[in-house]
Amino acid sequence: MPGTLWTILVAAVTAVVTAIATGLFVTPRLDARKKRIEEAHAARDTFNTHLQAVLSACTRLQLLPPDDPAWTPVLRERLTGERERWLQQLDDATRWMVDHVETYAGSWVMRQHIDFAVGYASNARMLMLSEREESTKLELLAALTLPVQRQFFGFWWSRVRHYVDDHRTFAETLAHLASEPTAA
Repeated sequence: MPGTLWTILVAAVTAVVTAIATGLFVTPRLDARKKRIEEAHAARDTFNTHLQAVLSACTRLQLLPPDDPAWTPVLRERLTGERERWLQQLDDATRWMVDHVETYAGSWVMRQHIDFAVGYASNARMLMLSEREESTKLELLAALTLPVQRQFFGFWWSRVRHYVDDHRTFAETLAHLASEPTAA
């Protein structure tokens, strides 16, 4: 009987000491890490939201002609307002991505992912600031954005299947940006 009591006492003391040590030393570190991880994932989610906004605004702008003679003056004014709003969405999205690149790009471990995100953000913003024609901007911006969106946020099998093509397309679009004059 005294052996059983001794075993229970040692187990209880060990449990209390372990709980106190965990609460004092381990839990605060885990809470700090949890906060950083949540912030990184929130930044990634916002990055994805802006990528999708860029893709959808580019698509809407490409599908809606800048002007159609059959439009009434009222319709022309309304659609011009919509085009301006969508262009502002592109401007806002690319501005956010370049302003916050350190927040989301730094959350990936591999240097290749960091460079991919930074390269995209800076080139997308410079493209929006360039003096190229609107249609050319939209085409190039969509060509830059699709591979990035798929590689960072696509399903894993889509990432694997398109990995080489996405990086090649991205590099070719960057080469095209570098070789093409920026004046309209």
